[in-house]
Amino acid sequence: MQPNDIEDLIRVSFPNAHIEVQGDDGAHFSALVVDESFKGQNRVQQQRAVMAAVKDKVDSGELHALALTTKAPE
Repeated sequence: MQPNDIEDLIRVSFPNAHIEVQGDDGAHFSALVVDESFKGQNRVQQQRAVMAAVKDKVDSGELHALALTTKAPE
């Protein structure tokens, strides 16, 4: 997987989000996701929503690790 593949997966669930994905070894990535839908949600709720967007790739083993930073816009 490449960072743009992960961004595409997240973008399906969060089409208007600001998304930055980094990682260059094909297995370990970090992502920043800033979206309006996160307002009123705690970090766990936000990160669960993002992980749901990539669940199939995690379950299949294609995506090994994704460190998340999530927040609502200020």
